[in-house]
Amino acid sequence: MTYQYSQHKAYMDLLRSRNEVPYVRSFPDNPAAGDRLVILPAEDTASTSRGRPIGPEYFDVNEKLAFMDVHGIDVSVISLANPWLDWLPSETAAEAARMINDDTEKLCADHEGRLYAFATLPLSASSGEIVREIERAAGLKHMRGIVMGSSGLGAGLDDPALDPVEYGHVLPLALGFPLETTIAVTRMLLAGVFDRFPKLNVMIAHSGGTLPFLAGRIESCIAHDAHLKKEGRIVNRRSLWDVLKSNIYLDAVIYADVGLKAAVDASGADRLMFGTDHPFFPPLDKGEKEWQSVTLNSNAVTSAFGEDTKAAEAVMGGNAMRILRLGSWSPLA
Repeated sequence: MTYQYSQHKAYMDLLRSRNEVPYVRSFPDNPAAGDRLVILPAEDTASTSRGRPIGPEYFDVNEKLAFMDVHGIDVSVISLANPWLDWLPSETAAEAARMINDDTEKLCADHEGRLYAFATLPLSASSGEIVREIERAAGLKHMRGIVMGSSGLGAGLDDPALDPVEYGHVLPLALGFPLETTIAVTRMLLAGVFDRFPKLNVMIAHSGGTLPFLAGRIESCIAHDAHLKKEGRIVNRRSLWDVLKSNIYLDAVIYADVGLKAAVDASGADRLMFGTDHPFFPPLDKGEKEWQSVTLNSNAVTSAFGEDTKAAEAVMGGNAMRILRLGSWSPLA
């Protein structure tokens, strides 16, 4: 499982044309300095270097394919990452999402069998436009789900305004940074999202953040919360353990076997999918081709499963082939 900002030149051009977060900062007087992606307000006010350096590995499909070849990766699922499209004006968001999703679909078709994708959503648009784009993207041959950040429409993934988006669409969501992921999913649990939509499937980044470690503590806190008990929200609710094993898939981007074993215990080896974090964390040494994000995560899988090569092979590719239907296609139900 790999993540990429966009193959869409127009998207990068739009970021380069902006001077407020998010934007790509260029240095015309010093081209050797390269571009920097600024996505956090604190980066925008930094007195030193702003944002993170970005190169063609963030948007050039040839770089993606070369990366895959170096590391023996046959198939990748690509998507936008932060800053997604949340910052677009509501009146232009839907058209931008359609353009990027169509472009990504064409990109996957041009490299048939090697690339699939998660669609991006116009989250600043109306809920009707968001749902229409989900329905439209579900009919695109190479789309295998949708990607969105942990803030949803700006009020979290437990926001009732997201109900029209979540209802009736068994689509995985790729969520953000580990702690934000933990908070976002716990809020969904407390708000009864998984009770209202028991067939909702969510794919959590970073092996579930801290959820595999804290699930027991979260369950204990819920069980001992007098306010929740008084409101009757403890009775007949689904536990986090049940949700982790029934509704949640995890990527295996945890970099060590200790965290990976916790993810396996929480959700099951059949719900884990290998990831690389590409294009983040490129090699620092000149001439180095292998990315530590690949080797560390693959070594973690090997170490975690030991002699159980069947389970390791499933995490390294078999689960993704099954769950995301890679290599075959039928319209999403």
